[in-house]
Amino acid sequence: MRSAIAPKIGDKVLILRPAYVAGRVGKICAKEVLSGDYPRERWLIRVDSQDIVVSLNSKEFEVVSDDFEIS
Repeated sequence: MRSAIAPKIGDKVLILRPAYVAGRVGKICAKEVLSGDYPRERWLIRVDSQDIVVSLNSKEFEVVSDDFEIS
């Protein structure tokens, strides 16, 4: 069930892994950048239900619609 939508800042996402945050919803807040301004293929995602930010690659989450809710 991978999203065909390319991730961008502000997108709502469903986290697929790692296990300690899998199944939770978050929002992309930034693309991770290494020192020297080298962008990585990782995204910083603020987890809605916890006060944490995780660094994930695009295989570890999928972009969902803004009205997506976990039932």
